Amino acid sequence: MATMRAVQVSRPGGPLEMVERPIPEPGAGSLRIKVRACGICHSDALTKEGGWPGMQYPRVPGHEVAGTIDAVGPGVVGWEEGQPAGVGWNGGYDGRCDHCRRGDFFACVTGQVTGITYDGGYAEYLIAPASAVARMPAGLDPIEAAPLMCAGLTTFNALRNSGARPGDVVAVLGLGGLGHLAVQYAARMGFHTIGIARGKDKEPHARRLGAAGYIDSQAQDPAAELQKLGGAAVILATATSGEAIGAVQGGLAINGTLMIVGAAPSLQVSPVLLLSGRRSIKGWYSGTSIDTQETLTFSATTGVRSMNETFPFERASEAYERMMSGKARFRVVLTVGR
Repeated sequence: MATMRAVQVSRPGGPLEMVERPIPEPGAGSLRIKVRACGICHSDALTKEGGWPGMQYPRVPGHEVAGTIDAVGPGVVGWEEGQPAGVGWNGGYDGRCDHCRRGDFFACVTGQVTGITYDGGYAEYLIAPASAVARMPAGLDPIEAAPLMCAGLTTFNALRNSGARPGDVVAVLGLGGLGHLAVQYAARMGFHTIGIARGKDKEPHARRLGAAGYIDSQAQDPAAELQKLGGAAVILATATSGEAIGAVQGGLAINGTLMIVGAAPSLQVSPVLLLSGRRSIKGWYSGTSIDTQETLTFSATTGVRSMNETFPFERASEAYERMMSGKARFRVVLTVGR
Protein backbone atom coordinates (compact mmCIF):
# COMPACT_ATOMS: atom_id res chain seq x y z
CA MET A 1 0.00 0.00 0.00
CA ALA A 2 1.35 3.39 -1.00
CA THR A 3 1.99 5.73 1.92
CA MET A 4 2.47 9.42 2.51
CA ARG A 5 3.98 11.60 5.19
CA ALA A 6 1.67 13.63 7.39
CA VAL A 7 2.14 15.85 10.43
CA GLN A 8 -0.59 15.15 12.94
CA VAL A 9 -1.71 16.02 16.45
CA SER A 10 -2.69 12.91 18.43
CA ARG A 11 -4.29 14.61 21.42
CA PRO A 12 -5.25 18.14 22.55
CA GLY A 13 -2.08 20.02 23.43
CA GLY A 14 0.08 17.25 22.04
CA PRO A 15 3.11 17.74 19.78
CA LEU A 16 3.12 17.88 16.03
CA GLU A 17 4.45 14.50 14.93
CA MET A 18 5.50 13.18 11.54
CA VAL A 19 3.84 9.86 10.69
CA GLU A 20 3.38 7.55 7.71
CA ARG A 21 -0.19 7.03 6.55
CA PRO A 22 -1.82 5.26 3.62
CA ILE A 23 -2.50 7.63 0.75
CA PRO A 24 -6.28 8.16 0.98
CA GLU A 25 -8.66 7.57 -1.90
CA PRO A 26 -11.30 10.20 -2.75
CA GLY A 27 -14.88 9.14 -2.14
CA ALA A 28 -18.00 10.30 -3.96
CA GLY A 29 -18.02 14.07 -4.43
CA SER A 30 -14.40 14.48 -3.32
CA LEU A 31 -11.01 15.28 -4.82
CA ARG A 32 -7.50 14.34 -3.80
CA ILE A 33 -4.95 17.14 -3.84
CA LYS A 34 -1.23 16.56 -3.97
CA VAL A 35 -0.04 19.25 -1.57
CA ARG A 36 2.80 21.47 -2.74
CA ALA A 37 2.67 24.06 0.02
CA CYS A 38 0.62 24.77 3.13
CA GLY A 39 0.51 27.99 5.05
CA ILE A 40 0.57 27.97 8.84
CA CYS A 41 -2.18 30.10 10.33
CA HIS A 42 -2.77 31.12 13.94
CA SER A 43 -6.10 29.29 13.74
CA ASP A 44 -4.16 26.02 13.47
CA ALA A 45 -3.83 26.35 17.23
CA LEU A 46 -7.49 25.31 17.45
CA THR A 47 -6.45 21.90 16.16
CA LYS A 48 -3.24 21.60 18.13
CA GLU A 49 -4.71 22.73 21.45
CA GLY A 50 -8.18 21.22 21.10
CA GLY A 51 -9.99 24.54 20.90
CA TRP A 52 -12.72 23.36 18.53
CA PRO A 53 -15.74 21.61 20.09
CA GLY A 54 -15.98 17.93 19.23
CA MET A 55 -12.50 17.73 17.70
CA GLN A 56 -11.54 14.17 16.80
CA TYR A 57 -7.95 12.97 17.00
CA PRO A 58 -5.54 12.24 15.51
CA ARG A 59 -5.96 15.24 13.21
CA VAL A 60 -3.76 16.81 10.54
CA PRO A 61 -3.92 20.65 10.72
CA GLY A 62 -3.65 23.10 7.85
CA HIS A 63 -6.15 25.17 5.87
CA GLU A 64 -3.94 27.21 3.53
CA VAL A 65 -3.40 24.43 1.01
CA ALA A 66 -1.99 24.79 -2.50
CA GLY A 67 -1.21 21.97 -4.90
CA THR A 68 -2.62 20.01 -7.83
CA ILE A 69 -5.58 17.68 -8.32
CA ASP A 70 -4.22 14.17 -8.06
CA ALA A 71 -7.39 12.05 -8.24
CA VAL A 72 -11.09 12.71 -8.90
CA GLY A 73 -13.76 10.89 -6.90
CA PRO A 74 -16.97 9.39 -8.30
CA GLY A 75 -19.64 11.89 -9.31
CA VAL A 76 -17.29 14.87 -9.52
CA VAL A 77 -17.51 16.89 -12.73
CA GLY A 78 -15.53 19.91 -13.89
CA TRP A 79 -12.22 18.78 -12.42
CA GLU A 80 -9.39 16.71 -13.83
CA GLU A 81 -6.03 15.43 -12.72
CA GLY A 82 -3.18 17.91 -12.96
CA GLN A 83 -5.23 21.06 -12.38
CA PRO A 84 -3.66 23.55 -9.95
CA ALA A 85 -6.00 23.86 -6.99
CA GLY A 86 -6.19 24.68 -3.32
CA VAL A 87 -8.38 24.65 -0.23
CA GLY A 88 -8.93 27.26 2.45
CA TRP A 89 -10.71 27.46 5.81
CA ASN A 90 -14.15 26.65 4.41
CA GLY A 91 -14.10 22.90 3.97
CA GLY A 92 -17.25 22.54 1.91
CA TYR A 93 -21.01 22.79 2.22
CA ASP A 94 -24.00 20.56 1.53
CA GLY A 95 -25.99 22.91 -0.73
CA ARG A 96 -29.25 21.68 0.84
CA CYS A 97 -29.74 23.46 4.18
CA ASP A 98 -31.71 26.71 4.43
CA HIS A 99 -28.55 28.82 4.62
CA CYS A 100 -27.16 27.23 1.47
CA ARG A 101 -30.47 27.64 -0.33
CA ARG A 102 -30.28 31.36 0.45
CA GLY A 103 -26.76 31.49 -0.95
CA ASP A 104 -25.09 31.83 2.45
CA PHE A 105 -22.83 28.83 1.88
CA PHE A 106 -20.38 29.94 4.56
CA ALA A 107 -23.08 29.36 7.19
CA CYS A 108 -23.97 25.81 6.10
CA VAL A 109 -25.28 23.91 9.12
CA THR A 110 -23.22 20.86 8.15
CA GLY A 111 -20.28 22.90 6.86
CA GLN A 112 -16.79 21.58 7.38
CA VAL A 113 -13.50 23.24 8.26
CA THR A 114 -10.28 22.11 6.62
CA GLY A 115 -7.78 20.77 9.12
CA ILE A 116 -10.40 20.72 11.88
CA THR A 117 -13.37 18.58 10.88
CA TYR A 118 -11.22 16.62 8.43
CA ASP A 119 -7.49 16.28 7.84
CA GLY A 120 -5.76 19.31 6.40
CA GLY A 121 -2.68 20.29 4.47
CA TYR A 122 0.21 19.35 6.76
CA ALA A 123 0.45 16.24 4.61
CA GLU A 124 1.57 15.17 1.16
CA TYR A 125 -2.01 14.47 0.10
CA LEU A 126 -5.40 15.82 1.18
CA ILE A 127 -8.98 14.73 0.48
CA ALA A 128 -11.54 17.54 0.24
CA PRO A 129 -15.15 17.88 -0.93
CA ALA A 130 -15.32 19.35 -4.42
CA SER A 131 -17.33 22.30 -3.03
CA ALA A 132 -14.27 23.32 -0.97
CA VAL A 133 -11.75 23.38 -3.80
CA ALA A 134 -10.62 26.52 -5.63
CA ARG A 135 -8.90 26.68 -9.00
CA MET A 136 -5.49 28.35 -8.98
CA PRO A 137 -4.31 30.53 -11.87
CA ALA A 138 -1.72 28.84 -14.06
CA GLY A 139 1.75 29.99 -13.16
CA LEU A 140 0.96 31.05 -9.59
CA ASP A 141 3.59 29.43 -7.38
CA PRO A 142 2.04 27.28 -4.63
CA ILE A 143 4.22 28.96 -2.00
CA GLU A 144 2.85 32.32 -3.09
CA ALA A 145 -0.70 30.98 -3.29
CA ALA A 146 -0.93 29.18 0.06
CA PRO A 147 -1.33 32.21 2.40
CA LEU A 148 -3.86 33.72 0.00
CA MET A 149 -6.18 30.78 0.77
CA CYS A 150 -6.95 32.28 4.20
CA ALA A 151 -5.14 35.52 5.03
CA GLY A 152 -5.55 36.84 1.49
CA LEU A 153 -9.11 35.64 1.11
CA THR A 154 -10.20 37.11 4.44
CA THR A 155 -8.92 40.61 3.71
CA PHE A 156 -9.78 40.72 0.00
CA ASN A 157 -13.30 39.46 0.55
CA ALA A 158 -13.94 41.83 3.45
CA LEU A 159 -12.78 44.85 1.46
CA ARG A 160 -14.76 44.03 -1.66
CA ASN A 161 -17.90 43.57 0.44
CA SER A 162 -17.32 46.64 2.60
CA GLY A 163 -19.30 49.10 0.48
CA ALA A 164 -16.26 51.32 -0.11
CA ARG A 165 -15.83 52.80 -3.57
CA PRO A 166 -12.65 53.77 -5.42
CA GLY A 167 -11.37 57.06 -4.03
CA ASP A 168 -12.83 56.50 -0.55
CA VAL A 169 -10.57 56.65 2.47
CA VAL A 170 -10.01 53.11 3.69
CA ALA A 171 -7.81 52.49 6.72
CA VAL A 172 -6.14 49.20 7.60
CA LEU A 173 -5.44 48.69 11.29
CA GLY A 174 -2.44 46.42 11.77
CA LEU A 175 0.29 45.61 9.26
CA GLY A 176 1.01 41.99 10.14
CA GLY A 177 0.05 38.73 8.46
CA LEU A 178 -3.41 39.97 7.46
CA GLY A 179 -2.73 43.70 7.32
CA HIS A 180 0.21 43.60 4.92
CA LEU A 181 -2.07 41.91 2.40
CA ALA A 182 -5.03 44.17 3.16
CA VAL A 183 -3.03 47.31 2.36
CA GLN A 184 -2.03 45.86 -1.00
CA TYR A 185 -5.60 44.89 -1.86
CA ALA A 186 -7.02 48.24 -0.75
CA ALA A 187 -4.52 50.20 -2.79
CA ARG A 188 -5.12 48.10 -5.89
CA MET A 189 -8.89 48.44 -5.51
CA GLY A 190 -8.45 52.19 -5.89
CA PHE A 191 -9.06 53.21 -2.28
CA HIS A 192 -7.17 56.07 -0.62
CA THR A 193 -5.41 53.64 1.68
CA ILE A 194 -4.13 54.54 5.14
CA GLY A 195 -2.03 52.15 7.21
CA ILE A 196 -2.30 52.29 11.00
CA ALA A 197 0.21 50.59 13.29
CA ARG A 198 2.38 51.20 16.33
CA GLY A 199 5.67 52.96 15.66
CA LYS A 200 7.07 55.37 13.11
CA ASP A 201 9.40 52.66 11.84
CA LYS A 202 6.53 50.87 10.09
CA GLU A 203 5.71 53.81 7.81
CA PRO A 204 8.19 52.92 5.01
CA HIS A 205 6.82 49.39 4.98
CA ALA A 206 3.23 50.63 4.75
CA ARG A 207 4.08 52.91 1.86
CA ARG A 208 5.96 50.16 0.00
CA LEU A 209 2.80 48.07 0.25
CA GLY A 210 0.83 50.87 -1.40
CA ALA A 211 -0.50 53.00 1.45
CA ALA A 212 -1.02 56.66 0.56
CA GLY A 213 -0.65 57.63 4.22
CA TYR A 214 0.39 56.24 7.57
CA ILE A 215 -0.71 56.85 11.17
CA ASP A 216 1.53 55.96 14.07
CA SER A 217 -1.00 55.01 16.74
CA GLN A 218 1.72 55.23 19.39
CA ALA A 219 2.36 58.91 18.76
CA GLN A 220 -0.95 60.09 17.27
CA ASP A 221 -4.65 59.75 17.93
CA PRO A 222 -5.66 57.57 14.96
CA ALA A 223 -9.32 58.61 15.10
CA ALA A 224 -8.43 62.30 15.01
CA GLU A 225 -5.96 61.79 12.18
CA LEU A 226 -8.58 59.97 10.10
CA GLN A 227 -11.08 62.74 10.72
CA LYS A 228 -8.56 65.22 9.29
CA LEU A 229 -8.97 63.26 6.05
CA GLY A 230 -12.76 63.53 6.27
CA GLY A 231 -13.16 60.23 8.07
CA ALA A 232 -12.76 56.69 6.79
CA ALA A 233 -15.50 55.07 4.77
CA VAL A 234 -14.12 51.76 6.04
CA ILE A 235 -11.66 50.77 8.71
CA LEU A 236 -10.51 47.18 8.30
CA ALA A 237 -9.39 45.93 11.69
CA THR A 238 -6.87 43.12 11.29
CA ALA A 239 -5.41 43.64 14.76
CA THR A 240 -6.47 41.33 17.60
CA SER A 241 -6.37 44.01 20.30
CA GLY A 242 -9.79 45.23 21.41
CA GLU A 243 -8.15 48.36 22.79
CA ALA A 244 -6.51 49.16 19.44
CA ILE A 245 -9.77 48.59 17.57
CA GLY A 246 -11.69 50.73 20.02
CA ALA A 247 -9.23 53.59 19.55
CA VAL A 248 -9.94 53.91 15.82
CA GLN A 249 -13.74 53.75 15.75
CA GLY A 250 -13.99 57.52 16.13
CA GLY A 251 -12.21 57.87 12.79
CA LEU A 252 -15.19 56.60 10.82
CA ALA A 253 -16.90 58.97 8.41
CA ILE A 254 -20.67 59.42 8.35
CA ASN A 255 -22.13 56.06 7.24
CA GLY A 256 -18.70 54.52 7.78
CA THR A 257 -18.16 50.87 8.62
CA LEU A 258 -15.72 49.24 10.99
CA MET A 259 -14.98 45.85 9.40
CA ILE A 260 -13.52 43.36 11.85
CA VAL A 261 -11.50 40.37 10.70
CA GLY A 262 -9.13 40.21 13.69
CA ALA A 263 -10.52 38.03 16.48
CA ALA A 264 -10.13 40.36 19.46
CA PRO A 265 -11.44 38.79 22.69
CA SER A 266 -13.61 41.83 23.50
CA LEU A 267 -14.42 45.31 22.24
CA GLN A 268 -15.88 48.45 23.77
CA VAL A 269 -18.18 50.30 21.39
CA SER A 270 -19.63 53.80 21.62
CA PRO A 271 -23.38 53.64 20.88
CA VAL A 272 -23.44 57.44 20.57
CA LEU A 273 -20.81 57.29 17.85
CA LEU A 274 -22.86 54.75 15.91
CA LEU A 275 -26.16 56.53 16.38
CA SER A 276 -24.92 60.02 15.61
CA GLY A 277 -23.41 59.12 12.26
CA ARG A 278 -25.30 56.02 11.11
CA ARG A 279 -22.01 54.19 11.53
CA SER A 280 -21.83 50.44 11.79
CA ILE A 281 -19.61 47.61 12.97
CA LYS A 282 -19.48 44.43 10.96
CA GLY A 283 -17.63 41.15 11.15
CA TRP A 284 -16.61 39.31 8.02
CA TYR A 285 -16.16 35.59 7.52
CA SER A 286 -13.32 34.60 5.20
CA GLY A 287 -15.23 33.09 2.28
CA THR A 288 -15.98 29.99 0.24
CA SER A 289 -14.10 28.33 -2.60
CA ILE A 290 -15.33 30.72 -5.31
CA ASP A 291 -14.24 33.67 -3.16
CA THR A 292 -10.84 32.03 -2.80
CA GLN A 293 -10.63 31.52 -6.54
CA GLU A 294 -11.39 35.19 -7.18
CA THR A 295 -8.86 36.23 -4.54
CA LEU A 296 -6.16 34.21 -6.30
CA THR A 297 -7.06 35.64 -9.70
CA PHE A 298 -7.08 39.24 -8.43
CA SER A 299 -3.78 38.71 -6.63
CA ALA A 300 -2.07 37.20 -9.66
CA THR A 301 -3.44 39.90 -11.97
CA THR A 302 -2.54 42.90 -9.80
CA GLY A 303 0.68 41.63 -8.22
CA VAL A 304 -0.47 41.28 -4.62
CA ARG A 305 2.06 39.07 -2.88
CA SER A 306 2.31 37.61 0.57
CA MET A 307 5.60 38.09 2.39
CA ASN A 308 6.53 34.60 3.53
CA GLU A 309 9.02 32.68 5.59
CA THR A 310 9.32 29.16 4.22
CA PHE A 311 10.20 25.97 6.07
CA PRO A 312 10.66 22.43 4.73
CA PHE A 313 7.98 19.93 5.69
CA GLU A 314 10.34 18.16 8.09
CA ARG A 315 10.52 21.32 10.24
CA ALA A 316 6.76 21.70 10.71
CA SER A 317 7.02 21.99 14.50
CA GLU A 318 9.62 24.74 14.25
CA ALA A 319 7.53 26.53 11.63
CA TYR A 320 4.43 26.35 13.83
CA GLU A 321 6.30 27.78 16.82
CA ARG A 322 7.72 30.56 14.63
CA MET A 323 4.18 31.53 13.63
CA MET A 324 2.89 31.36 17.21
CA SER A 325 5.76 33.53 18.47
CA GLY A 326 4.45 36.46 16.44
CA LYS A 327 7.94 37.11 15.06
CA ALA A 328 7.35 35.83 11.53
CA ARG A 329 7.55 38.34 8.67
CA PHE A 330 4.70 37.86 7.82
CA ARG A 331 3.32 34.44 6.94
CA VAL A 332 4.89 31.02 7.46
CA VAL A 333 4.62 28.41 4.69
CA LEU A 334 5.56 24.73 4.67
CA THR A 335 7.00 23.45 1.40
CA VAL A 336 5.49 19.98 1.28
CA GLY A 337 6.26 18.74 -2.23
CA ARG A 338 7.68 20.39 -5.36
